[in-house]
Amino acid sequence: MEVKIHPSWKAVLQSEFDKPYFASLAAFVKDAYRNGVVYPPAGKIFEAFNRTPFDKVKAVIIGQDPYHEPGQAQGLCFYVPPSVQPPPSLVNIAKELGRMPDLLSWTDQGVLLLNATLTVAAHRAGSHQGRGWEVFTDAVVHALAERREHLVFILWGSYAQRKGAFIDRSRHCVIESAHPSPLSAYRGFFGSKPFSRANEYLKANGIGTIEW
Repeated sequence: MEVKIHPSWKAVLQSEFDKPYFASLAAFVKDAYRNGVVYPPAGKIFEAFNRTPFDKVKAVIIGQDPYHEPGQAQGLCFYVPPSVQPPPSLVNIAKELGRMPDLLSWTDQGVLLLNATLTVAAHRAGSHQGRGWEVFTDAVVHALAERREHLVFILWGSYAQRKGAFIDRSRHCVIESAHPSPLSAYRGFFGSKPFSRANEYLKANGIGTIEW
């Protein structure tokens, strides 16, 4: 699998691409695309990185798995194209924000929309978990937390919170709440004000705020 990723990220992550686990992961992903329907489209696997270069990141939102139905997954957590009906979690994000967000504009402003697993088989949620993507995306979070200062990490739900548990709270802002899915949104996501809290932190540190 050729890794088509922004040069800023390639420089940061090259050591991961050279590791044996990534070679195994690449072989698995290549075989999956060759023999079945996999989302997102192959050219979009690293879309989050290509839209938001390493040195431009201001905030990180961590999702878990790509959407697994036709037309949904585009390589950005929680995002679907305007022509696709918004999934329930995105609807709840819109409720908390007060409007349907333009997630592409978020990425242009420095919001990395990172799924923990970057591919999935059609109609089979979680089907590419445990193959190495989580190791790779852990390395992404570590690189951001260790090489950058004053980032905002938005961790919705226990999975994202475990993935970001190591982040130094004295160097970065970590915003945690329940996940926006219908199963948990009323248990602490609604009213958590992640977007205004993120901007308050960025402003306090002299960093341009995000038009959410």
